[in-house]
Amino acid sequence: MATRRLRPGSGHLGAALLAGALAGALATGCGAPADPAGTGADGADRAHTTAPAAASSSSAPPEDLCTRVVAHWSREVLDGTTYGDYQSMGLSNGQYEILRDVVDEARTEKRRAGAAAADALIDRRARAGCVAWYRSGGPGEGPWQ
Repeated sequence: MATRRLRPGSGHLGAALLAGALAGALATGCGAPADPAGTGADGADRAHTTAPAAASSSSAPPEDLCTRVVAHWSREVLDGTTYGDYQSMGLSNGQYEILRDVVDEARTEKRRAGAAAADALIDRRARAGCVAWYRSGGPGEGPWQ
């Protein structure tokens, strides 16, 4: 896999940092390490009795995180300041499908009503797409769903 070098001022550094931070947060999760067997140190079954780890005040519902990353990358793609597939953007396949729909609509809106209208449309459509996606189950079983 090729690695791109990012330079300050290139426009990609902030996006890469955001994507890296989000990926790190999603990869590490929150709270105590998972106990896949659902048992404590004494072997007792605690799968349904253990209280979940306290959520941090900065935790957000998955549809909010989806909305943020889809809107961010939609603006980058619309402005032509980035290129990449969904993996390089840190998106799932489902999030990337939302992004493509949002960008298509935003391009039309930008030609019709200007950049401010396209920007507002991105916020609305990214939110609507992510809410609908998570309402119907969100990421699927596949590695890039």
